[in-house]
Amino acid sequence: MKKIIFLLLFLSILGCNNQEFRDLNKNGMLDIYEDKSQSIDNRVNDLISQMSIEEKAGSIFIDITKVTFEGSESSGFVSFLPETVESINNLKMNHFNIIDSFEPTKMLEWYNNIQKVAEESRLGIPITIASDPRHGAPDPNSPISVSSSFFSVWPSTLGLGAIGDEEIVEEFGNIVRQEYKSIGINLALGPMADIATEPRWTRVDGTFGEDALINSKLTAAFIKGLQGKTINQESVLAMVKHFPGSGSVENGNDSHFPPGNHVYPGDNFNYHLLPFEAAFDVGVSSVMPYYGIPVGISDKKIGASFDKYIINDLLREKYNFNGIVCSDWALITDRTLPDGKVFKPASAFGLEDKTIEERITKLIDAGIDMIGGESLTNELVNLIRSGIISEKRIDQSLRRIMKEKFNLGLFDNPFINVESLKTLDNDFFIKQGIEAQKKSLVLLKNKNILPIQKDDKIFFDGFNKELIKKYNYSVSPEDSDYILIKLSSPSGRFEAKYEMQKMLGGGPLDFTSEEIKRIKSLAKIKPVILVMSLKRPTVFSEIADVSDAIIADFQVQENILLEMIYGKFSPSGKLPFEIPSSIKAVKDQKEDLPYDSVNPLFKFRHGLSYEE
Repeated sequence: MKKIIFLLLFLSILGCNNQEFRDLNKNGMLDIYEDKSQSIDNRVNDLISQMSIEEKAGSIFIDITKVTFEGSESSGFVSFLPETVESINNLKMNHFNIIDSFEPTKMLEWYNNIQKVAEESRLGIPITIASDPRHGAPDPNSPISVSSSFFSVWPSTLGLGAIGDEEIVEEFGNIVRQEYKSIGINLALGPMADIATEPRWTRVDGTFGEDALINSKLTAAFIKGLQGKTINQESVLAMVKHFPGSGSVENGNDSHFPPGNHVYPGDNFNYHLLPFEAAFDVGVSSVMPYYGIPVGISDKKIGASFDKYIINDLLREKYNFNGIVCSDWALITDRTLPDGKVFKPASAFGLEDKTIEERITKLIDAGIDMIGGESLTNELVNLIRSGIISEKRIDQSLRRIMKEKFNLGLFDNPFINVESLKTLDNDFFIKQGIEAQKKSLVLLKNKNILPIQKDDKIFFDGFNKELIKKYNYSVSPEDSDYILIKLSSPSGRFEAKYEMQKMLGGGPLDFTSEEIKRIKSLAKIKPVILVMSLKRPTVFSEIADVSDAIIADFQVQENILLEMIYGKFSPSGKLPFEIPSSIKAVKDQKEDLPYDSVNPLFKFRHGLSYEE
């Protein structure tokens, strides 16, 4: 992408009634959609009346794009993505999802540059930038989250569920809002309101846990923190997902991939709707449906975004939701890597034999407003021109989409001053993230081992090698007082057909016999303190039996974890899900029911403190 030097040189400014207005369509007149004194409905209607079919079609799509600079090179996952300028100018798109993270000044430069490109388009429609979560500890293997080192660091969503405090989660949303706004992110692809009732699911760590009531109050709190009481120029829009609740995946098989079924053997479908009802109550801007087929809920036997019952009858009519409904990413076309391999297949469940045009038509007919992970402007234009999809129907979606751009104030001034980056040097934000990490830690077991003393000699296993040099560490288990082991939820040991499957992980929830044998042999030498970094409910009964103390960790920075172990604070978190005792117990539980495995190793909401 050719670098554009942004010099804060705006297009013509018009004066009227002692106010200044941007001449977005460059006609030398004050149009209704340019007039800040007009109602948003009037501005939206005027804008739509001036849009070409190409501009309307481009506004329906949101796709991942690269954050690029002159001379920069991208590789791997992002290398096959379209250039932003080409997408704005040729495909008339104005919504993008970013997955890159550079230093803040670079992020801001890129954002202002693309807004300048958009400003120079025929109608000057501004860009909305979206992002997946960016506030957890770095996870280089996740295609669903992004690490931004200049943001405050918080525990995973599961960690917030372990805290269970809606005030903390609302404050988190408020801080996310301010940090996102500082670099131009106006749309959060979250929260995940899904209830993690199926422990084998690979995306459990994106949820608040397996309890509907806790998930409901925390989902609502996070949305309030992001959006505020009303959506305005200070807000970040929330896109709650994945309606009507993605946690009931059949046999734990993630519904990004075939067969893509959501099942309800416990007849518990309505339970999964509760967090979404909470989101609607606080005025969430957007909803993303899940990929899969709602087996037994609808007779259509197609993915939820294509299903008129789910989108129209349930979401629109039952819940009177009139915000934006955006499909999940890449339902229409395969995502392929430069070498031709399929990174992620199109999740067109039940419509595998249909054409691209038929899939687009099915989404629009079902009631989808915005199509995620696609850049199919030309195909949609042809469908509108041929009369297969009516322009009037597209206008319905555009009213919802453009309304939020006006609410955010993007039409009046989408540019951000470098002064906004001062938001990122906020000690209070950093401190709040640290406090949340502390409160998320769960003490599962303690045989009078914790807290340990400063003089105790520790053999560290699985910790950062540079960090442990600050402590009284031993080079061998035999020469230590305690053995401190950090393990993560198992991932792998399954055949992945697609690269994205490998990145999402999954597979068996238990450890290999070799790993169990290794831990048992260490436990024979000295007392073991076990840290389990949990992304999913994990089967580790044999390891737990030989451990003298066990801590559940949800993406907490290791220095904070060690502060707890050395007694600088007492743990207070509670498990956001139960820990099953065996693989058989996992297989015997029902995908849609919470805390229903037999004889769990640790029950839901279990958690000790040093005083107990």
